[in-house]
Amino acid sequence: MSDQQQQPPAGPPPGWYPDPQGVTRWWDGTAWGQAAPPAQPAPGAVAAPYGGYPAAATGVQAQTSTAALAHALGAIGFIVPCFGWVGPLVVHLTTKPEQPFVRHHAAEELNFQLTLVIAYVASFVLMFVCVGFVTFVVVWIMNLVFPIIAAVAANRGEWYRYPINIRMVSGAVG
Repeated sequence: MSDQQQQPPAGPPPGWYPDPQGVTRWWDGTAWGQAAPPAQPAPGAVAAPYGGYPAAATGVQAQTSTAALAHALGAIGFIVPCFGWVGPLVVHLTTKPEQPFVRHHAAEELNFQLTLVIAYVASFVLMFVCVGFVTFVVVWIMNLVFPIIAAVAANRGEWYRYPINIRMVSGAVG
């Protein structure tokens, strides 16, 4: 068996889910969008990216750099702790409703930065018992590492979700 035959078939890209009736539709985090079944490739043709869904339908290719920018602006919080939320907030407020990929990444980064603000405040309080110095350094490093990972994923067109996040701002898919 060749390597191509051993890999399972690619499913729909993130954001495309079966609705309660079983029809694959776009889910923007608040409502179901219009149904858009994947295009079936002709025999012998190369499969389309994003699981057969047209790139225009997902809008990922045109939005990856803006989504990566939202994460890069959040990483500025590594330099000035507690202010990394400003850049993702601007990106989140300026994205259009027809840009679900950018909205998702901006909301994820904004939620992550707000979570870090809470962690910085908790670290400051814990500094009175000396534990806060360690937690502050851990949060500070997380403020650099996770946004870089997310920016790389966004630049590749992947729908990234932070593993440690309090979801306060809506707009993230999934």
